[in-house]
Amino acid sequence: MNFKYYIPTKILFGRGSLNKLHTEKLPGKKALIVTTSGRSVIDNGYLDRVENELKKANCEFVLYNKITNNPTLTEVMEGAKVAKENNCDFVLGLGGGSPIDASKSIAIMATNEGNYWDYMVKGSGNSREVTIKPLPIVAITTTAGTGTEADPWTVISNEETKEKFGYGIEWTFPTLSVVDPELMLSVPKNYTIYQGFDALFHSLEGYLANISTPISDMYALKAIELIGKYLPLAVSDGNNIEARENMALANTLSGMVESTSCCISEHAIEHVLSGVYKSLPHGAGLIMVSLAYFSKIAEKGCSDERLVNMAKALGNKDATKPSDFISALANLQKMCQADNLKMSDYGIDKNRFNEFAKLAKEQSPGSFALDPCDLTVKDVEDIYTLSYK
Repeated sequence: MNFKYYIPTKILFGRGSLNKLHTEKLPGKKALIVTTSGRSVIDNGYLDRVENELKKANCEFVLYNKITNNPTLTEVMEGAKVAKENNCDFVLGLGGGSPIDASKSIAIMATNEGNYWDYMVKGSGNSREVTIKPLPIVAITTTAGTGTEADPWTVISNEETKEKFGYGIEWTFPTLSVVDPELMLSVPKNYTIYQGFDALFHSLEGYLANISTPISDMYALKAIELIGKYLPLAVSDGNNIEARENMALANTLSGMVESTSCCISEHAIEHVLSGVYKSLPHGAGLIMVSLAYFSKIAEKGCSDERLVNMAKALGNKDATKPSDFISALANLQKMCQADNLKMSDYGIDKNRFNEFAKLAKEQSPGSFALDPCDLTVKDVEDIYTLSYK
């Protein structure tokens, strides 16, 4: 019963909550708006609405709209340069996990020296300490996927080394987050699927982690329950505002799981894939490896009770054994039309699975250390192999 709880983010949650942004005390007078290189936030009017809210708050802003899927080191460094050159005093991330994650990393580099990768504590990073407080962060999420609006984590890819890692410190919690389900009505079906399962895996992994707490367990089981019930509805009808609202809640809860527990090695196993194959959506990669991954955990016999609890949260109230969770997860994937994703469609080379397994273990030992049981290089290679189609 010994644990720490720290989530310092103020969250505005609910339909129409973006319209209240101008009434909040913003953390500065000039924002760097960080968003994607795509057109969704423009075509759906979200960028205009945010800019109008900032104008109402008498806040200046500069736009940096070059963030891609799996945001990169280059984008972070360029965004930080724009923030410095324009004397921005806070960063506003608008969009899904990619721009909000990038906004956190940009906030660090807008005040600290050197290369962002120097601060990475994994792989080729140098574990440099962040000595100057980053710029404050405001997060406005348009997706229900990563929970990044309620946690300090930011995942960035290094194009040169093909590494993809998460990072976060106390200062990278958003100061203010807006979670407006109405902004999520425009998310296409495939990304509704990928993002919804990403939120699910954050909660599943956080529940299985050996550092889980009574608080993280409470958030995780509720998020799993909501996703099991409402993700199929959101996939079936993207305009179902009740489904979008409950998925938004599940997503924010999953971020709270990440703040009070942590991801385990499933994420590390996937990050190797989307670090090498940049066109692979993170959520799709997680779905691809998930059944083999959790089957391996079940095979080890280390989390039987928790696997049963997760099965019950997904809707199988009569679950009695770990395999019931695997069946419930497979059924959810089928209901959400996520059961036919293929690694081969993204050019993933099955002959590199041993290499990828070693990379996952070498680059992210901390994630594997949080697993409820030991997964060897051979285990990870098996997971990749069994997931391939």
